[in-house]
Amino acid sequence: MILRRELARDREAVRAVHAAAFALLSGDVPGEARLVDALREDGDVVPGLSLVAELGGEVVGHVVCSRGDIEGRPALGLGPLGVVPARQRRGVGQALMHGVLAAADALVEPCVALLGDVGYYGRFGFLPAHQVGVRPPDPGWGAHFQIRRLTAWTDDVAGQFHYAPAFDRL
Repeated sequence: MILRRELARDREAVRAVHAAAFALLSGDVPGEARLVDALREDGDVVPGLSLVAELGGEVVGHVVCSRGDIEGRPALGLGPLGVVPARQRRGVGQALMHGVLAAADALVEPCVALLGDVGYYGRFGFLPAHQVGVRPPDPGWGAHFQIRRLTAWTDDVAGQFHYAPAFDRL
């Protein structure tokens, strides 16, 4: 498996990954696929933090981080992370997560936020955001809204997290 940054030629493959990973019974395009398109259109994808996983020349997974903030201070919102169903539970998502977190740390970003399963994301160092004084955009998210502090984190970061505007348009 090769992890690399997403290239312009990957856009349709990335959309197909999210359409398959989050497929709806209705056949409609899932919100995750539309979200990636909207983040790109808005210019909120952080350069170098849109990664694909490639197997045998085929894009089988994708993860993206977009610009967010905590009370005006820079932060990253992670998501979506998708893997085609035939490759799920085989380490592709784990590799993408490790890759994007390492890349974000190398870019001197302070943290990455996401909404997801506490048990799954906890193994990557995420913890409920309220434990470090960060509030979710929606109070109902509770412990599912999580933060992964990176090397550039400082303990004076606190307040409400704001995702890129495309998240609000879902």
